[in-house]
Amino acid sequence: MTHPPYPYPYAPPPPPAPDRRRWWQHPGLIIPLLVVLPPIGIVLIWTSRWKAAPKVIVTFVAGAWMISPFLADPPPEKAQADAKPKAPVAASATPSSSPSPTLSGPPNLVGRNLKDAQAAAVAAGFKPISHDAGPGDTGQWADGNWKVCFQALADKPVGKQTTIDFAVTRNEWPCPGRDGDPIPYPKMPKVVGQTFVKASALLKPTGFQKIEAQSAYTDVPLPAAVDDWTVCFQEPEEGKEIQYPKTVTAYLKLTAPGTSCPKEQHTKLHPDPDPDPAPPSTGDEGSGSTGGSSTSGGSSSSGGGGSAYYKNCDAAKAANAAPVRRGEPGYRNALDRDGDGIACDR
Repeated sequence: MTHPPYPYPYAPPPPPAPDRRRWWQHPGLIIPLLVVLPPIGIVLIWTSRWKAAPKVIVTFVAGAWMISPFLADPPPEKAQADAKPKAPVAASATPSSSPSPTLSGPPNLVGRNLKDAQAAAVAAGFKPISHDAGPGDTGQWADGNWKVCFQALADKPVGKQTTIDFAVTRNEWPCPGRDGDPIPYPKMPKVVGQTFVKASALLKPTGFQKIEAQSAYTDVPLPAAVDDWTVCFQEPEEGKEIQYPKTVTAYLKLTAPGTSCPKEQHTKLHPDPDPDPAPPSTGDEGSGSTGGSSTSGGSSSSGGGGSAYYKNCDAAKAANAAPVRRGEPGYRNALDRDGDGIACDR
């Protein structure tokens, strides 16, 4: 049996289209991500068409690369906290003129500014750390404000470098006798009785913010030059500890040469004159007669043109005697404030 011929010539089916990879499966993208962002690169490699063996190897290498930073040396701050200093190897605070490293140990940096000492230690190949030489644990926020009192090699180095531990204190403070002892703060010396120029020289090593001269008498102004004036009072007082001299002003109250000091502060050299004394009694006071005397508000006056005394203008007004003119009973210069001859006119 024969089949009728096909109306069209026979053509084989077309080959299947190639399976093209997606853009996120391209090795040019996956490999850089494995270096820069390993987690993303690992995810993409397992969505690619790589064979299983390369995927496992690349995943292992990328994971090791990702965790390698966490296996490095601990940060300096943590290592510094864990490091325990040895006993001090230098107790003198005298700075070394030209420190240089030797085979036996680090350079001697005692007495140096902490910032300079740190730079010198690094240049000599050592890792510097520091702590408060006093009993406290004050952090060194500004290394330039601290000085080295003691130094020792730390038992536990920071990283792979030999570590120097500096025991430091503020520049204006003296070093303690030993690391951890109290700071012997400077005390205010006695300058009373000295001239201003000598007192200033005694106070200069303390490092006060300012030394200010004031007059010991409230009614005596200071001249421009007071070097030969004498100190009568001082503030701070003698023997007081000065912990922060850079923020303290020393006040010295002076008197002129040849003028004695007052017994107490806030005193006038020329005090106001005392009121005029009361006139002597005439013998009529307290008699109760019409021609006798009368007392009102601390004042007394006698009738018939006699004398009168008023303690103040209030007393004169209470006696209906104000104003009092010069020549009249009860007039006193102390009551005539403006000197116009009329007392208690205001």
